[in-house]
Amino acid sequence: MKLAYSPTSPFARKVRIAAIELGLIDQIEFVPVTVAPGQPNEQYSHDINPLKKLPALVTDNDDVVLDSYVIVEYLDELAGGGKLIPASGPNKWKVKSDHSLLQGMLDSMLLCRYEKMVRPQGLQWQAWSDDHWNRTWSGLARFEKQADVLSRPFDIVQISLVCVLGYADFRFADCGWRKAYPKLDAFHHRMLERPSVKISAPPPA
Repeated sequence: MKLAYSPTSPFARKVRIAAIELGLIDQIEFVPVTVAPGQPNEQYSHDINPLKKLPALVTDNDDVVLDSYVIVEYLDELAGGGKLIPASGPNKWKVKSDHSLLQGMLDSMLLCRYEKMVRPQGLQWQAWSDDHWNRTWSGLARFEKQADVLSRPFDIVQISLVCVLGYADFRFADCGWRKAYPKLDAFHHRMLERPSVKISAPPPA
């Protein structure tokens, strides 16, 4: 299998953590790809993902699997199923819903990053950026109160939460999330002891 990824992408990090946890990391070739707003990558758009998003997995059968969650679900099934994502039952829907919230939080953080770093000076919309940041901040407040999420066996929700907090450290180092959310801070410290979390950390900003 081949994974188109960027070492700085929190979405790709999610897949990398999952692959390590599932024992599949040695079956994946990692192919660095550069995608950015306003910068074409016609080969990637044509051959892999017209949405020009990372990551994307090309299977041994040359099928393309898009979206980080779908890729993790594919890998989880490949590893026997039910290890990171519940196969059935009420908990499945809670896990999928929590993951969707975390995915949206990452989307909002990425949009804040683009608004500040990519949009030309004078055209930036501060209220729009603040609104997206508040969505992330409110999401963190919700997970701060969910003791079960922070203490249960490692799953796709915890992986995604690690990626949100790691991306906050990577791109928004002065946002103050650790002081605001001490339970999330303690959770993140525990997670940093896992080899999959250490290995997948983004390079220094």
